[in-house]
Amino acid sequence: MKFSCQTSELLKALHLVSRAISGQQALPILGNILIEVEGKRCTVSATDLELSIVTSFEASIENEGAITVPSKAILNFAQYNTDDEVLLETSEGTQLKCTSKHAKTIIAGEAASEYPTITSIEKEVTFSLETAPLLDALHMVTFASAKSTLRPVLSGVYLRAEKGKLVFVATDSYRLSEYSIPMEGASSDISCIIPAKVLEELKSALGSKKDDGKKDNNEEEDDKKKEAPKVEISLSNQQIELSVGQTRLLSRLIEGKFPDYQQIIPKDSNTKVKISVKELLTVVKRMHYFAKEINNNLTFNFKKDSLHINTPQTQIGTDEATLDVSVDGSANKIALSSSYLLDFLTHVDDEEVEVHITDSMHPAVFHSPSEEHSLHLIMPLRLQEE
Repeated sequence: MKFSCQTSELLKALHLVSRAISGQQALPILGNILIEVEGKRCTVSATDLELSIVTSFEASIENEGAITVPSKAILNFAQYNTDDEVLLETSEGTQLKCTSKHAKTIIAGEAASEYPTITSIEKEVTFSLETAPLLDALHMVTFASAKSTLRPVLSGVYLRAEKGKLVFVATDSYRLSEYSIPMEGASSDISCIIPAKVLEELKSALGSKKDDGKKDNNEEEDDKKKEAPKVEISLSNQQIELSVGQTRLLSRLIEGKFPDYQQIIPKDSNTKVKISVKELLTVVKRMHYFAKEINNNLTFNFKKDSLHINTPQTQIGTDEATLDVSVDGSANKIALSSSYLLDFLTHVDDEEVEVHITDSMHPAVFHSPSEEHSLHLIMPLRLQEE
C-alpha cells in the first residue's frame, strides 16, 4: 500500500472515525483504525462492535492495499504534522511509514485481515431526511436520554412515523423530550430505538459538514445550504445505517419496548406562563449553587403577575428570586430540578419558553413558542416545607 493525501483530509477522517472507539475494548485490535486504499479513494474505518464509522476521501494512490494501526499513534502523527501533504506506505508487511517534508514516523500495525469486518446492513426500510430539521430534532432530544444502560431502552432515542411526520422521543424517566419533523411518505413501518451515542456521533458528522459550508464565500452560502447532503437512513430488524456524503455510521438498534410515555403528558393545565429564557437561565444558574446541596430542588411559586423561585435552606445558605411575568390561569406551586432545567434551557434557541403547570404532583411541560412540534417535560420533586 502506498498513497499520498492532504494532512487535513487525513486528520479530519481520523478524528471522525476514532469516535467509534470505546475506552474499554473487548479486543486490543478494536483500539485500531483500518485504512484501505483503492481506486482514487482512501477509506478509514473504526468500530467497537456496537457502533461503526466509515468515511473516505480522495487520495493519490500508487499501490492499493490496507492496514490497521493504533488510533492514538496515527492521530498523533496527523495532528502534529505541520506539512500540507503526507505519504503513507506499508513496509515489512505490518508497519506503516508516514513521511512528509519535515517528518518521518513509523507505526507498528497489524494485518487488515485481523480487523473485524464492517458490512452494510440488509435494508428493509430506507428513507432520507433534510439535514437542518434533523439537527434541530437531535439537538432538542438526545440530551434527555439516560446516561446509564441499566434500562437499555432509556439510553436510546425512540423513533416512530405517524401522519406524515417522524417523531423523536427520549427520556430517562425523570424528564422527557419529544420533537417531530415533517416526512413525506412516512412509512408506518418505522418504529425503533436508536442508541443515543449513535445520534450524538451523527450530530458531529453533520456539524462538520455544516462547518465546511461556512468556509465558502457569503454570496455562495445560500447555494451551499441547498446543496447540503440529505441523511440517508436504512433500517433492518436489528440495525441502522446512517449515511451523509462519504460517511456512514452503522449500529445495532436497542431491543425492547419504549415506555408508553404519552399517558404521563398532562392533557390540561391550570397555569400557563411565558418566561424569558435568558432571565430564567440566569436565575437557575445562580440558584443551582445552593439547590444542588438538596437534590437540586427549586420551588416555583406562580402568582398573578410574578414568579417566585427559591431554594431550600442548606448548610451553605439559601437563595430566592422574583421574576415579573404574566400568569394565565390560577396560582400554582411546583418543585423542579435545577439540573434538569439547566439542561433544557441551554438547548432552547427561542427568547421565551412557555410553561404549563397542572399542580405540584404532575409534570411541568415546556414549549418553545416557535416550535409547536416540540415539548419538554420535567417530573416534579417533593415540595420542601417552608
